[in-house]
Amino acid sequence: MDESAARKQIVEIGKLLYDRNYVVAFDGNVSVRLDEGRVLATPTMTSKGRMTEDCLAITDMDGKALNDKKASSELAMHLLIYKMRPDINAVCHAHPPHGTAFAVAGLAIDKPILSEVILTLGCVPLTDYGTPSTDELTEAMKPFVGLHNALLMANHGAVAYGRHLWEAYDRLETLEHTAKIAILAKALGGANDLPADAINKLIEIRERAGFLGESARCQACGYLHENGNGGGNCEVSVQPNGSMIAFTREELIELLSQAAKLS
Repeated sequence: MDESAARKQIVEIGKLLYDRNYVVAFDGNVSVRLDEGRVLATPTMTSKGRMTEDCLAITDMDGKALNDKKASSELAMHLLIYKMRPDINAVCHAHPPHGTAFAVAGLAIDKPILSEVILTLGCVPLTDYGTPSTDELTEAMKPFVGLHNALLMANHGAVAYGRHLWEAYDRLETLEHTAKIAILAKALGGANDLPADAINKLIEIRERAGFLGESARCQACGYLHENGNGGGNCEVSVQPNGSMIAFTREELIELLSQAAKLS
């Protein structure tokens, strides 16, 4: 990608992440693969809402600095995704409140409740906890990166990636919107899953349209599209830390009311 255009997009996306409350303070990081050997990334210890085009870091594919700016300490997760997914050219990591609530509760976003989400995102698994900025985090991500386009990281946040930066951001936004709807549906008594045959139809539509490929043929890990038929299980578990968290209706409504006041 053209470096000048990439710098403009990263600054624009960073401000959008900040304005949407997906990040605060120095949270989050964004990157773009410029070419086979270079990555343009957000700098360390910098608010995503106050970045400038000249503050961005450039590294090689091993994280070695190629300019005088220091990249985010979490760049390793971006480099892992680029190395495992040659189709991916942009990564967004943030802490969107509702999606991150799933991550800290030990829950994946994997229920087939919205047709649009199945079409454009697929299920979002939960990885094991790994200390940020260490190999623990990237090791926990490895089993999932090849099969999914967004991940929840236990007790940490979310990461989404795409062919270009707007696709990566849109996937992160879809993740957060889905998490919010799921929490609201829980407060109303629970969400209804789409039937298996409807999921299969949606998977066929998304593959014909080029939204997602065959590697993403998973939704809720109870519906695997195999030769046009439902059934089967995911190759990886989507809830390695999963344990059910129970709230009363009143508790959920109070939590949602507090969240609304903060948003």
